[in-house]
Amino acid sequence: MATTLPVIDSQGAGSASVELSEAWLERQKGAQAVKDSVVAYLAGVRSGTASTKNKANVAGSSAKPWRQKGTGRARAGTRKSPLWRGGGVVFGPLPRSYAKQVNRKVEQLALRRAFTDRVDAGDVIVVSEVAVAEPKTSQMVAFLERIGAGQDVLVLVDELAPAVATAARNLPCVHVMRAGSVNTYLMMQFRKVVLSRAGLDALGKRLAR
Repeated sequence: MATTLPVIDSQGAGSASVELSEAWLERQKGAQAVKDSVVAYLAGVRSGTASTKNKANVAGSSAKPWRQKGTGRARAGTRKSPLWRGGGVVFGPLPRSYAKQVNRKVEQLALRRAFTDRVDAGDVIVVSEVAVAEPKTSQMVAFLERIGAGQDVLVLVDELAPAVATAARNLPCVHVMRAGSVNTYLMMQFRKVVLSRAGLDALGKRLAR
């Protein structure tokens, strides 16, 4: 059965419809691919800068604090021992990369499955064009209200117009980007996904098998 989405204009009025190619959709598989893609994305944005010093890095003398025998105290070889306050840390974190690799076909499958789930949930809105009269936040808010998207929305366009980017940048839960650059995590992150008609075609090129 063909999947069709209505296309509305910038005033929220229905003007046409678009049929989604079956090559853009995936309902039978891809749940694990979505998980792998999201985990890889979140791992990749971790800074990985946590750092501790072992006893070789701690500043201080390496001389024995006291002689080996005869004091009645436990043997000690250095004040930098991990057993001492201010000493080194054993097996502590060091700067590292948390990046994970996901195959290109797995990424494509994950994005296709995520897009399909959003379509089936009724969260995708297709507009003829994403445009604002002036690069003002109020203009973007009014546009999103007219099309029924709210203010927790991912806006995907073919080419990012400076006026649209400027109008949306002060809205904390509105993200405008090129459809050719969207990933699985962002596709799932927002309550609504708004696509321009040209943006839908650009996204379709990425989704097609």
